[in-house]
Amino acid sequence: MTDSQDSVTDPRQEGAFSGPHRVVEVGETRYTLLGTAHVSAESAEDVRRMIRSGEFDAVAIELCDARHHNLSNPDALAQQDLFEIFRQGKAGMVAANLALGAFQQRVAEQSGIEPGAEMRAALDEARAHDLPLLLVDRDVGVTLKRIYHNVPWWQRMSLFTGLLGSVMSRQEVKPEEIERLKEGDVLESTFSEFAAESEALYTPLITERDRYMVLRLAEQAPPGRYRNVLVVIGAGHMKGMVEHLEAPLPAAPQTERESLEATPPPSKIWRALPWLITALVLTGFAIGFSRNTELGWQLVGEWFLINGVLSGLATLIALAHPVTVVATMFAAPLTSLNPTIGAGFVAAGVELWLRKPKVRDFSTLRHDVTELKGWWRNRVSRTLLVFLFATLGSAAGTWVAGFRIAGALMGGPA
Repeated sequence: MTDSQDSVTDPRQEGAFSGPHRVVEVGETRYTLLGTAHVSAESAEDVRRMIRSGEFDAVAIELCDARHHNLSNPDALAQQDLFEIFRQGKAGMVAANLALGAFQQRVAEQSGIEPGAEMRAALDEARAHDLPLLLVDRDVGVTLKRIYHNVPWWQRMSLFTGLLGSVMSRQEVKPEEIERLKEGDVLESTFSEFAAESEALYTPLITERDRYMVLRLAEQAPPGRYRNVLVVIGAGHMKGMVEHLEAPLPAAPQTERESLEATPPPSKIWRALPWLITALVLTGFAIGFSRNTELGWQLVGEWFLINGVLSGLATLIALAHPVTVVATMFAAPLTSLNPTIGAGFVAAGVELWLRKPKVRDFSTLRHDVTELKGWWRNRVSRTLLVFLFATLGSAAGTWVAGFRIAGALMGGPA
């Protein structure tokens, strides 16, 4: 291995580059790392110039399979089965991706430059020059999950509330936010103000991804497979990746890479909690009826009323169909006693049946979610809101009604 160099000269296009670039040679392979700005026409031109030089026989980019698919096919969501998204518990992730996409669209409208233009340029040029394209970044869903598990539980709500608030706001994107996008992608830019002060957040967002991308390079482009590999990454990953490349690469990169994809399973306590709540509520009903029938029916009535009203009110806020609101009010008290199915799933299912999204809803989705009212106007995003709000409403109803039942029983016999 040779020492990394501070620059690389394109024999066909002399001149300075807009961003940093380094070369690391490992064995017979030269890895040329091009640090790009994700909101920069100059970075996209740098990528085109490098690939067109003819010096490279492979191109690696800071994308995962999912983002590559979305970049290649912006209407990918229209091809998915929304009901399956809800059934598989992916509604929250889809909503988060839409919110991030909305932020990206706002940046594009304000700056006149589509974030990720340099990645699109790399895709187009690699295809035009018939070069192997290597996707080296970790799946964004895995990164979000590892962030969630790495951050203390008491910080999670404020973290994701801040995330959704920042990306759904219609206020003008601040200049400093656009500057942060020049160092990292939309996800990094959104979390950056938190990450700077939180090692628990910085590690899965930046440090792990630096290592992950080098491990993917070691798998897909190990020393000797290609002569010169162009690696297109955000400038913020340059330092970490160079350090990892300069160190000895692992003999079995797949093992370590898979460890960075793993997400901790829910603790036994959290898995058991829904069943424990169900057992406590049913036990409360039994105790109430054992004291007297009137108290038992009072507890049952309050459970259905509180849980149903809060869940129905939540779907009403999401502007669900009136039938969906009524169905949720009846379903929520029952689903709260059955951890295998949620009120959000029932609400979304009824809403899809009554208001099946039309082709135009999918075609205008990316634009509609750039403004707050668009989330309610578009049938696709509104159905996601119905699912999320019904879930939150049912959870609130379960706790409120549960404490109400406990208070009534501890008050002694009626």
